[in-house]
Amino acid sequence: MRWRLLVVEALALLVLARLLVAGPPLGWWRRWLGPVAAAALADLPQAADRQLARAVERATQRLPGGAKCLPRAMALHWMLRRRQRPSQLVIAVLPGQVRGGVDDLHAWIETGGEILIGELDQPFRPIARFN
Repeated sequence: MRWRLLVVEALALLVLARLLVAGPPLGWWRRWLGPVAAAALADLPQAADRQLARAVERATQRLPGGAKCLPRAMALHWMLRRRQRPSQLVIAVLPGQVRGGVDDLHAWIETGGEILIGELDQPFRPIARFN
């Protein structure tokens, strides 16, 4: 039952994140991401943090049309913050020489140098971190 509740929570937050990303400009809702951080967090993720990441992935599979990286990262970030767990939402860009595709930007959730959701095998460079 607890697992289902986590997936329902993740689904609701994914819908909210998709609406925010598709609707109003970033300036209107950027404060929901938290303060801008200067450096990566040192806190290591716990098993419960990884379980929340799995719940977001499961909810994404159930959401019609899925969800891109930013709404997924936002949903997990909000779930972790609600539980007072440290995390950073990282927005990154590909270097200039490898840009040119649809996915030049990417977002993920990181804590203690470990990516909980959104790991890709490409040379993305962080441009913003939100606590």
